[in-house]
Amino acid sequence: MNLKGKPTNYVLHVSSYPPRECGIATFTEDITAAFNKKFNPSVKSKVIALSDNPTAIYHYSDQVEKEINAYEIRNYVDLAREINSRPDVKIVNIQHEFGLFGGSWGDYLVPFLQVIEKPVVVTFHSVLTDPDDELKGLVATIAEKSAAMIVMNSLSKDILQNEYGVSSDKAHIIPHGIPQVPLESSEKSKVSLGLEGKLILSTFGFLSPNKGIQYAIRALPEIVKNYPNLVYLVIGATHPNIIRQKGEVYRNSLIEEVQKLGLENHVKFYNKYLELPELISYLKATDVYISPTIDESQSVSGTLSYALGCGRPVIATETSYAQYLIKPETGILVKARNSNAITKAILEILNDDKRIKSMSQQAYEHTRPMTWPNVATSYFNLYKKFADLEAEEDKLPELKLDHLNRLTDNFGVFHFAKYSKPEKRYGYSLDDNARALIVSAKNYALTPSENLEKLMQTYLNFMKFAQRPTGSFANVVSFQKIKDGTTDEDVQGRAIWALGLASSLENLPGSIKKQAQKLFLKTFSQLPKFKNPRAIAFAMTGIYYHLKNQPNSKLLKIFTRMANTQVAQYKEFASEDWHWFEDQLTYSNSKLAESLFYAYDLTKNQEYLDVAKKTLDFLKSITFEKDHYMPVGQNGWYFRNKKRAYFDQQPEETSTMVETNVVAYKATENKQYLKDAYRVFNWFLGKNHLNQMVYDEATGGCYDGVGQYAINLNQGAESTISYLLARLALEEVKSN
Repeated sequence: MNLKGKPTNYVLHVSSYPPRECGIATFTEDITAAFNKKFNPSVKSKVIALSDNPTAIYHYSDQVEKEINAYEIRNYVDLAREINSRPDVKIVNIQHEFGLFGGSWGDYLVPFLQVIEKPVVVTFHSVLTDPDDELKGLVATIAEKSAAMIVMNSLSKDILQNEYGVSSDKAHIIPHGIPQVPLESSEKSKVSLGLEGKLILSTFGFLSPNKGIQYAIRALPEIVKNYPNLVYLVIGATHPNIIRQKGEVYRNSLIEEVQKLGLENHVKFYNKYLELPELISYLKATDVYISPTIDESQSVSGTLSYALGCGRPVIATETSYAQYLIKPETGILVKARNSNAITKAILEILNDDKRIKSMSQQAYEHTRPMTWPNVATSYFNLYKKFADLEAEEDKLPELKLDHLNRLTDNFGVFHFAKYSKPEKRYGYSLDDNARALIVSAKNYALTPSENLEKLMQTYLNFMKFAQRPTGSFANVVSFQKIKDGTTDEDVQGRAIWALGLASSLENLPGSIKKQAQKLFLKTFSQLPKFKNPRAIAFAMTGIYYHLKNQPNSKLLKIFTRMANTQVAQYKEFASEDWHWFEDQLTYSNSKLAESLFYAYDLTKNQEYLDVAKKTLDFLKSITFEKDHYMPVGQNGWYFRNKKRAYFDQQPEETSTMVETNVVAYKATENKQYLKDAYRVFNWFLGKNHLNQMVYDEATGGCYDGVGQYAINLNQGAESTISYLLARLALEEVKSN
């Protein structure tokens, strides 16, 4: 049972699993961890571990439910019957490699498939070309008995169709997963590994003759003449099967090759099975990754995927997987067993610093759909076609302010970022610092800390710096601390929102509240000037918080006049088929409805509630698709009697929709509003038209937008703070 008293449904993975040293074991550990992080407790992954040696003992984690000897055929039948008897098991995933199962070509799996009554999805890690009749028949049987087959590239799918006769609707492409890591230059990681000043090439993974490392080593003499600081790292233990059969013959032959070529100072072997954090640190220290495998039929490569996922340019043999994954802008493909081609490719990249940087960025961008949370979502969506599985809408990531801290210096929060790195030259904005004050204040109210108090003080100091004697605020402040001369109404409204909230939250430090109130009171001269309904809505939010804690009849009259202005605006533009305040839907739309929920909460005026509900329902009718939230896109917005824009969706719009539904829930106690808030929030977590995460779990940042075909991978202040505002709105509901 899960924490809500509902029965937990299980996905069982039949596979190898760590501590068994095996690439598929590592893959299974990663996919089940990502799946459980995203879908547990409603749906949970567990593993049936395949043992390769009946005399071996593996100390498995709790993730493993059972271990079976892969070379005893009876075990497969018994396992299938056991799974059939369990109503909590909804689907079985088999991580497939021909050598993983007993029998000829691993055909001991067939009795399992003949007996199992649950739907089975098979993930093929190898799709072999030119099959003989025996192999073709085996794969045809697996396809027939499976609900679906997963391959990791389109070439593998083509081979299944053309050479094995598998129907196209049976095979599905889901890429190999990769860890979520920020894109960083190699220099930082080099320092931590004692490699500073070196030019690093690397290859990692289990060592075996198929790796073709000798061809990469033979490519080096010409290169080190031009780059004497070059070091080639060969990272990884020898494959356990190779050790059992031939010992370290292959590794020793490589060492002899190094000595023969006089490359002892340029080639280093790290003979160890690396855990993920250490592996990532070496990949991030790499300048160019080399994949010289001699197996041109290789249909998947975790090593290649991980290297590109860390944003590293790649030189790789023309395997079927490399041809699928590597583009000219991310790497160079070379013929197998060709040292001269590797030499030429390495020099071609190293001689062009701009190209290295561009390749690094492109490799990173091209692989974002392959991050484990996105891959786990793809698996789940496929499973749902064959099994009764439902994800919980109200599962939230941990609150994480890492990226907000990264974007903030002693003066304020930087406006832009390139990926997750702050772009300081573009300076700061009042908009971002006001919203950052709200985030830090709300977070402090939930969990006080010295860091949050410091952040609040930083953002307040910025707002004081930006405020003019008239009470209005400059918006853009350059890195050189030069203020602009604008008086944009939205900026003034957001400032009032932030200051009203910070001056009134009960358990904030007294000094913070006092400073915020002083700046807040100074803004009152600006209120009569507001004409823009969004500026009015932002300001009403701040005034609402202030009035809830410090009732003031004069300020309440101002607030009521603003609410009446919103209602009058609605009546001017509303019609039978257009329940809105303007002739267009642009940004922060739901804030207009939200302002009237606040007005109703303070005054209990039924008209405010009626207009708030009508307009929010109207906005939902436009943005709620069948299975996900689809905010109005920035690329054209939505003008009355014209087509709405769907793309360049902004986190700000999603964030405000979450907040508004939470406010509506608090004002009405209607639980549907809270359900809708969670539904909208899941846009950040992959429930969007791209089925990709917009929130970056690795950095704590949020991507800048969702286009028609790709995510904008920059993690600027507005996007990250918008995500945090939405996340905090739901956290506040949970805490009350």
